[in-house]
Amino acid sequence: MRTVWPGIPALVVPRRKLPPQPELPKVKVLHVITRFIGGSGGNTLISATDMDPDRYETWVAAMPGGPLWEQARQGGVKTVDIMHMREQIAPLDDLRACVELVRLMRRERFTVVHTHCSKAGFIGRIAARIARVPTVVHTFHLFAAHDGLSWSRRMAYLLLDRSVRSLAHRYVAVAPRVAREAVEQRIAPPGRVVVVPSAVDLADIPDETDRDVRTELGLAADTPLVGTVGRIVAQKSPLDFVRMCALIHAERPEVAFVMVGDATLESAGLEEETHREAERLGVPVLFTGFRSDAPRIAAALDVYVVPSLYEGLGRAVTEAMASGRPVVATAVNGVPDLVEPGSTGLLATPGDPASLASAVTWLLDHPEEARLMGLQGRDRVRSHFGAEIMCGALDDLYSELLGLPEPAPMSDTESDTVSTAGPAGSETSEDHQVLRSA
Repeated sequence: MRTVWPGIPALVVPRRKLPPQPELPKVKVLHVITRFIGGSGGNTLISATDMDPDRYETWVAAMPGGPLWEQARQGGVKTVDIMHMREQIAPLDDLRACVELVRLMRRERFTVVHTHCSKAGFIGRIAARIARVPTVVHTFHLFAAHDGLSWSRRMAYLLLDRSVRSLAHRYVAVAPRVAREAVEQRIAPPGRVVVVPSAVDLADIPDETDRDVRTELGLAADTPLVGTVGRIVAQKSPLDFVRMCALIHAERPEVAFVMVGDATLESAGLEEETHREAERLGVPVLFTGFRSDAPRIAAALDVYVVPSLYEGLGRAVTEAMASGRPVVATAVNGVPDLVEPGSTGLLATPGDPASLASAVTWLLDHPEEARLMGLQGRDRVRSHFGAEIMCGALDDLYSELLGLPEPAPMSDTESDTVSTAGPAGSETSEDHQVLRSA
């Protein structure tokens, strides 16, 4: 049950005309994430920058490196490098990272610690328990234990996740199937998981095709264009994309293919292998590397392909749908919660280039149906995956855990006050407006 408390009445006097008032303490929230990059990093960035600044003081702690730190600082977020945080299991560094976090949590006395991703979730929850942080939340973006691992490694990750499942007061999942999987895998207790759509920055995503894109790529205006956008890493299965392209090219040589994105330091070898595979198969895939205008290119695709072997929800899927593109995505984790076959796109079997090729070819052969699926996907994402939806849900969650009432609706201007009459019975200046929201 939510806290019941009366709302705030209209102002009698504008705040700027009052004597100095004491600044009331805000809810201090620390977001802990392994690497401040990618889809989970983008989610964390919005979770920190778009919360009500009058209500929350937000921090982010992660391993150094990545493009999102400056955006966070510009958004008023306090940032901390955890120098010993590592993506892979490294017992000595993991212990040192935990000590760094404990010291930070004890020094700053956070009200809420919100952890993200498996590694930071494991270390962060332990640190929060040692530091006696009153409220701990963890978000499942994707799972460390997935089908691409050996059985022994998968079980090791599951056991580690299960060992800390009692160390959070509430869990957040980015999609319903992710929530269900967390409970089924026994890494979250039943009844303690809430689903919050993972927001994307909709203002940065065009919802119409830029016709200059094909010209810039050296293509004719009427060339069918199939592509994907994302880092060239094993999770995104770039080899399956290239092999899918080869199958389509054999039947539809007029179709062009583009892959936007670059590799990480760890996956540079996979990037080279992907280029070699395209040459071996004789398929003309255009590799653009990193492009700062990737959303603009994605919005020009006739079919957007997401061949991932595992995802949480898939930020690439969400962004593609926000641009109105027909989507073909592998049916992994939470992706089927967003891509409804025949409604907002088509699904394919993970690790199966022929399944991807079949779905892409169907959309190319049915352009009107593909267009309508793209429009419905765009409407679905733009109405439910904005920052205000996600941050409103997190505000509700934090408030419920802390026993706080829902925040009062804000008036359009700070000067909204109760209407008062002047000497002749008329209303006074603009400082005295009738509050429009009850």
